[in-house]
Amino acid sequence: MLVLFLVAIATLSQCLATSATSASTTTNTIRMPVTTQDIIAGDVFFEIISPQDLEYTYRLRPAKDFGVAFSQKHEAVPMVLTDPPEACQKLRNAHDLQGSIALMDRGQCSFVTKTLNAEAAGAIGAIITEYNSNSPEFEHYIEMVHDKTDRDAKIPAGFLLGKNGMIIRSRLLRLKRVYALINIPVNLTFTPPAKINHPPWLGW
Repeated sequence: MLVLFLVAIATLSQCLATSATSASTTTNTIRMPVTTQDIIAGDVFFEIISPQDLEYTYRLRPAKDFGVAFSQKHEAVPMVLTDPPEACQKLRNAHDLQGSIALMDRGQCSFVTKTLNAEAAGAIGAIITEYNSNSPEFEHYIEMVHDKTDRDAKIPAGFLLGKNGMIIRSRLLRLKRVYALINIPVNLTFTPPAKINHPPWLGW
């Protein structure tokens, strides 16, 4: 009987120790802070500095396997709405796109084609987004991949979340402007997540 009692005590002690360890692990996991490096995760950020009601920091998912990196810093560069919006043909507003970042709609042709059309118009970068709020991918980042042709772009390209793209475009059109001024890329490495000036209509 004494032996059975001692075995029961030992088993209970082991269970309590295991529970304490699990609780400690759970507590530690919950307390792990989210860092800016976790948020960035290979993405690129830009900030709009004009017009005023769009002055936030936005996130881009860089093209996966075409174009070049967003390595060169540009300040107060125009981000111009393309004409036509989907940029699947020669762009009619090339004079506005010279030295600018092109903002265009996805669909109807490949990401590579859009980027090459922007490059041919004189753009120094391409941002592709989703203007259709009914699209099932409107609230998702899309991996922009090569179209398997023998072409490649010499400018960087990135995907902007559809909700951001739609709001930027609609507000620019409402203001009768075809461009916003942006800084790209923006280094957020040492900016605490709570201090990132992200759009109020969107969470990270």
